[in-house]
Amino acid sequence: MKETKRCGWVNLKNPLYIEYHDTEWGRPLHNEQKLFELLCLEGAQAGLSWETILNKREEYRKCFWNFDMRKIDKKTDEELLERMHKFGVVKNRLKILGVKKNALAYKKVVSDHGTLDKYLWSYVGVSPIVNKWNNYKDAPTQTEISEKMAKELKKYGFTFVGPTICYAFMQAAGMVNDHEIDCFYS
Repeated sequence: MKETKRCGWVNLKNPLYIEYHDTEWGRPLHNEQKLFELLCLEGAQAGLSWETILNKREEYRKCFWNFDMRKIDKKTDEELLERMHKFGVVKNRLKILGVKKNALAYKKVVSDHGTLDKYLWSYVGVSPIVNKWNNYKDAPTQTEISEKMAKELKKYGFTFVGPTICYAFMQAAGMVNDHEIDCFYS
């Protein structure tokens, strides 16, 4: 039986990571709530590994009402910080409160652009950028596009959205296809 080739960054000892790579990462995402969730989770990753956040993703979903922006933006900081201690999320006050800031910024984006999906995908001209990397280590950590996205998202009030986080978000949301050329998905 032939072994399935995956990108070199996948931890083959973690079934959750394999599932994430095989069914989510790099696939074009257009669901409004899922885009918001992913943007917040990528921000939660800052200074940590994606695997850490992925392993806690279900706890984040419980903590933030499945990333329902309309619920999050109505909560007080105290309510959010209280929830941080109830669920198995990374205990970082700024990142937890950042999700509320992002929910408020989301409203501004929707007011100006109609949807978060339309706004975010406009950075890549609505179609994924397809790269051809032999090794995932050859992919950049940020690009001019991710720098522009980060700058504009910050103007809207989003937090934890630097150029590196934005590029990781673009990869995960399928705006950029950075699967290695010998990966079964590419």
